[in-house]
Amino acid sequence: MDLLTIGAFAKACRLSPKALRLYDELELLRPARVDPDTGYRYYTAGQLEQARLVAWLRRLGMPLARIREVCALGDPAAAAREIRAYWARVEAETAVRRDLAAFLVDQLSATPRKDTTMLELRYCARSDRGLVRPENQDTAYAGGRLLAVADGFGPAGAPASRAAVRALRGLDSEEVPAGNVLALLEEAVRGAHDAVREAADGSDEVGTTLTALLWTGSRTALVHIGDTRGYVLREGALRVISHDHTVVQSMIDEGRLTPEEALSHPQRALLLKALTGGAPATPDLRLHDARPGDRYLLCSDGLSRVVGHGRIHDLLARAPGPDDAVRALVAEANAAGGPDNVSCVVADVREVVEAARPGAGSRAHDHSPPVQGASACPLSFRP
Repeated sequence: MDLLTIGAFAKACRLSPKALRLYDELELLRPARVDPDTGYRYYTAGQLEQARLVAWLRRLGMPLARIREVCALGDPAAAAREIRAYWARVEAETAVRRDLAAFLVDQLSATPRKDTTMLELRYCARSDRGLVRPENQDTAYAGGRLLAVADGFGPAGAPASRAAVRALRGLDSEEVPAGNVLALLEEAVRGAHDAVREAADGSDEVGTTLTALLWTGSRTALVHIGDTRGYVLREGALRVISHDHTVVQSMIDEGRLTPEEALSHPQRALLLKALTGGAPATPDLRLHDARPGDRYLLCSDGLSRVVGHGRIHDLLARAPGPDDAVRALVAEANAAGGPDNVSCVVADVREVVEAARPGAGSRAHDHSPPVQGASACPLSFRP
């Protein structure tokens, strides 16, 4: 058997001798022979393929522990699936960082906004027990600056969802500078976690999901954790602006599951992240420029799990106003069997007309208490 010195092998596979020694210590790429007297490492030509794979995966930024798993598979097709899954996760995380970077560049460059149109929100919230659950553990809130939906779970799920939304309500009481919005949201979510932990009495079996939008007058800032969802209807197209923190969504992201297969997966309700009585989880924070005509929807999975994306689009697009939209969406979820509590908040971005500028009723449907099992608009609801 012809052996290559560590120097010759390093040159052939484009890994440094230092890296090869490290990979030997980590049992990632063991030499074929080690001289018992000098400790000098030797490799075979047959090891080049694995060494090159390790080098390529390191250039991708894959952690060494995951590289070890890929190399141990043996089957090229299985290794390809693992690499595809890893890269899908990287792209999803990069998209979130890209949005944040764009916002920071915009703020630090202090580029004045060309659009000086004054905008306002017209909004409505509604929460319904559904047709199956004995109680409503959802909480929905709509105010002039804050929109929120929380979906509680566990024996104290209702108090947990109320506590999370109540902790954010301070953001609705005063104007929020666009440059500080992410920091304010992050701090508010820490307060929400503390409030949920108290409601849950320290149990990680009790908690809530949370999706909220904070309005700055020109942008919306999204905070999200769990499987409640945020959507925006813009120029006729409906887009999901949150990312589910669930087992099945992670499997879809990694290419292990199709969206169609996820609908009937036995673990489709299993959360990866939530606000609980246990250790805090990191929420997603994203920023979106608002445009006149945008329609935002926040909802619990009691809607998104039983009403398809296309149908949600149709109902949102046809409704004349937010109150009509939330009524139609809740009714559709119940028509589909109402297997879960269902909560919806819909808000329209409108240009401010002179008669409705601050002091003249620009904050429509502004009801201060969180909505649980009821509506923040003058609508009928299921008890």
